[in-house]
Amino acid sequence: MGYDYSLVQALGREKGMALDLTVAHSLAEAVALLDSGIVDVIAHEVPVTAEYRSHGIVYCGPRNTTRQVLVQPLSGRKPEITDVTQLVGRDVYVIDKSKYLSRMENLNDELGGGIAIHTVDRDTLIAEDLIEMVSKGEIPLTVVDSDVALVNKTYYPRLDITMPVSFAQQSAWAVSESKSWLADSIDAWITADKPRRENAALLKRYFELSKTNDFSTREKHPGPSAYDAIFKAHAGEIGWDWRLLSAVCFAESRYDPTVKSWVGAKGIMQVMPATGRAYGYTPEQLDDPEVSVAVAVKIIAALEKSLRQRVPDGDERLKFVLAAYNSGVAHIYDAITLARKAGYDPQRWFGNVEEGLLMKAHPEYYNDPDVKYGYFRGRQTTAYVGEVLRYYEELKEKVK
Repeated sequence: MGYDYSLVQALGREKGMALDLTVAHSLAEAVALLDSGIVDVIAHEVPVTAEYRSHGIVYCGPRNTTRQVLVQPLSGRKPEITDVTQLVGRDVYVIDKSKYLSRMENLNDELGGGIAIHTVDRDTLIAEDLIEMVSKGEIPLTVVDSDVALVNKTYYPRLDITMPVSFAQQSAWAVSESKSWLADSIDAWITADKPRRENAALLKRYFELSKTNDFSTREKHPGPSAYDAIFKAHAGEIGWDWRLLSAVCFAESRYDPTVKSWVGAKGIMQVMPATGRAYGYTPEQLDDPEVSVAVAVKIIAALEKSLRQRVPDGDERLKFVLAAYNSGVAHIYDAITLARKAGYDPQRWFGNVEEGLLMKAHPEYYNDPDVKYGYFRGRQTTAYVGEVLRYYEELKEKVK
């Protein structure tokens, strides 16, 4: 999601260093890169174990403690299951051949049996999928690491993740023994006042702030808004019905100019400050609804242009543009590539390229050499496209 990347960026800025980033596709590969001297730092959580220490690792940087936790629906104010003994007679779903399965099997033995452990093929589902299934009531319980659970609770607030089912595991960044001085430098840096504040802000951003609009409630569009005159003034610049622009605004902010997203998007059209600066506006100006809509229209025009060759049909392209407005066009390019490779129609959104976007949450696909822009959690974007179009249809009925 970006926590470690953001933190190591802050380290580079503080030390006046340019970062030369190498992506490892597994922890074993990262350790091998460190052993060979290709990289200086593993800016990723490395478990603090005797096995890794035997590789000549020196731990440094942010220390984290995780546990495996039970993910269950939040029933009222308290979770239903508060002790591992209450898992006897319960159905628990975990990824096959995973550490979660091993832990549940060991726990089942410790309790004398009785936990109904169900395994799920890791080629079709990942831990995040099981968490979503618990939130929707499709499965009753699953088990994941506590940091994964924390991130996902920012998407699914009606989950409880408070009950541990394993002992604590510590982890940290790592350097090689030959560069222990670098570990000392990183430790001294992260305990200073400014980096400590930056780290606290990043932890809040990635692990606490809500990251989603809850489209599951099927909220209806309220009708006319205070900003309709602004939508009417700018919609013609992109050849849109002003009511469609209004529907995008409702999906983005519910017409609230004070909303700020977890990634920093601002204003009624949720424009990123960096994007606003690219069009000549300060972050403060983006709070002005007139400016917010004007910049949004420029963004939409650019997306239309960039997608026109890939999606010639205008009606279909609209769906791609909506998706790109929500996710960024780079992830849509990847989704088109994955859809084509999987045998879907790369010029149709519903049931085709939207499936390619969902693939980008799975390691098998985001590590594909043809995928240029990495991991992406596509479920919110796929829901967003459908909801914007629904709001638009509702608005057309309410406002002629």
